[in-house]
Amino acid sequence: MILDGTLLSIDRIAADRPFYSGKHKKHGMNVQVLTDPFGQLLWASPALPGAVRDVRAALEHGIVEALTAAGIRCWADKAYRGSGGTVRTPYWGRWESLSAGQKAGNRSHTKIRALVEQAMAILKTWRLLCKVRCSTNRITTLVQAILALHLASFKVRMEKAQSHDQPAFVRASKATALPCTRQGR
Repeated sequence: MILDGTLLSIDRIAADRPFYSGKHKKHGMNVQVLTDPFGQLLWASPALPGAVRDVRAALEHGIVEALTAAGIRCWADKAYRGSGGTVRTPYWGRWESLSAGQKAGNRSHTKIRALVEQAMAILKTWRLLCKVRCSTNRITTLVQAILALHLASFKVRMEKAQSHDQPAFVRASKATALPCTRQGR
């Protein structure tokens, strides 16, 4: 599993301090996301105010405890440092001060975590989540609905791929090829 958090921008005024993220310098809601090792979105947490840091959000939602109880290893970024359990974070410190082994470990960790960034991009491609203008109480429902639609479309794509004898990427490349415009010459 790969764990990451994201901030969904909202339109709030300066008086709404709990929603202001100092890291991003804007108002938003913090959502935690779990993906599988292939970058497929699996779960999204209920939204918390933007001032809540990633490690605190993961602990509040019980993500760390659930993964530890199930014995599932999880990779996360440096924002989850100190969360404990089976959550793996990269080595802390400046690049120059890390040993060669620590640098290699951080490179490997980054390669694994790159897949969650692709999953976040899938989630954020929905125009609805670019800047949420509804009540903050509805953001959790929006994210859960988008996740359900994404998982349903993934299931349909996988069923289509299994129903044919060719791998899905071969059929996709044939379907996107341009048809020949010249006939009979």
